[in-house]
Amino acid sequence: MVTHHLIGIGGAGMSVVAELLAARGNAVQGSDARHSAVLDRLAEQGIATFVGHDAGHVGPGMVVVVSTAIRADNPELVRARGLGLEVVHRSEALARAAAGMDFVAVAGAHGKTTTSAMIAVALREAGLDPSWAIGGTVVGVGSGAHLGSGRVFVAEADESDRSFLNYSPRIAVVTNVEPDHLDHYGSEEAFIAAFHDFLARIVPGGLLVACRDDAGASGLLDVARARGIRCVSYGRSAPSGPDDIAVDGDDVVVGGRREPLVLRVAGDHNRLNAAAALAVGLELGVDLPTMTRSLAAFTGTGRRFEERGRRSGVVVVDDYAHHPTEVAATLGAARAAAGDGRVLVLFQPHLFSRTRQFADRFAAALDLADEVVVTAVYAAREDPEPGVTSELITRRMSRGRYVADRHEAAAVVAGAARPGDLVLTMGAGDVTDLADEIVGAL
Repeated sequence: MVTHHLIGIGGAGMSVVAELLAARGNAVQGSDARHSAVLDRLAEQGIATFVGHDAGHVGPGMVVVVSTAIRADNPELVRARGLGLEVVHRSEALARAAAGMDFVAVAGAHGKTTTSAMIAVALREAGLDPSWAIGGTVVGVGSGAHLGSGRVFVAEADESDRSFLNYSPRIAVVTNVEPDHLDHYGSEEAFIAAFHDFLARIVPGGLLVACRDDAGASGLLDVARARGIRCVSYGRSAPSGPDDIAVDGDDVVVGGRREPLVLRVAGDHNRLNAAAALAVGLELGVDLPTMTRSLAAFTGTGRRFEERGRRSGVVVVDDYAHHPTEVAATLGAARAAAGDGRVLVLFQPHLFSRTRQFADRFAAALDLADEVVVTAVYAAREDPEPGVTSELITRRMSRGRYVADRHEAAAVVAGAARPGDLVLTMGAGDVTDLADEIVGAL
């Protein structure tokens, strides 16, 4: 039996692949830079994990799985190359785990984690028992991975490094085509072109589901129709075809039929995500009333408006939002949840390139909160850029404060909170750890 070694196994996407490969009977091991609860969970499933990267972890005959975040000088990757081992991207390993199944791939600059999880949970509730691979913990399940007994496989398809082009979906869902990851693509045109290439990956007779309210996704629908690809659109705007889905207040309307959409997650953006999930269910043979009822079983994903604690009359919520559109949508939900209370934000920008490209838009979005502390940029895979700090954002804000040290930033936010407030930690980096610090300080 070939052993799969995953470099960075503790990451959200990698841990999912590890669980699925193991569930399908493969020998799996992996390493990560630091210990985490994810490594403990994997170890409980019999997956060997190592803390720290060491060439000795890699041996002859292994298949080595990497993500774009793994640098070329990683000692395990260098060892694998030296031994002439097969090195595959995480998405390729996932495609192997899903071989022979009806693949549902969910892509978009934002919304794909929640939409993928909604689809998976609703289909399970409807009795299809799908498999899924989602880059976040599905609340009530405890993991982003599951190997079901049905023929459907739901996957969050990552466009950040073009890896979504490794999938061949029966149903492709596109929540939006809003340019991001320009550090990888170089231009907005190249980013959009990748989604055109994604259309070509849809299997013959397959379906594109896309949001007509988003300009980029609407343009993609036009391209798909011109290529003869079946399409279903969803949105608040007027539908153009009989199978399109309209979100009308608390209802959805399909082909003249109206059904109430009762969700347990907040925000108008989640109604659109649910409409996308509804389209997938209908395509897979679930009837409209059953699918709308099944969507009510979804209670959220980790780090998507996830409540982390209540202390002294203050609610602390954590969210993964790291793009200006996501930040604005999350703050809209926070404002509704806070009622008469204030919304206080601790934001950690993710990537120097994204901070530079979207500083104006981040500032405008964050100004929707009552008080904002912005801490230092989380570098992730990037090296620092001269002159690029979080002050690019706060200098453009009416009430933003830059506190470089993240622990000091957490203390400042905790000190400013008062009964009735909602405190929101936000970003794709380790800002999530600060939510617990704030709860403790309160």
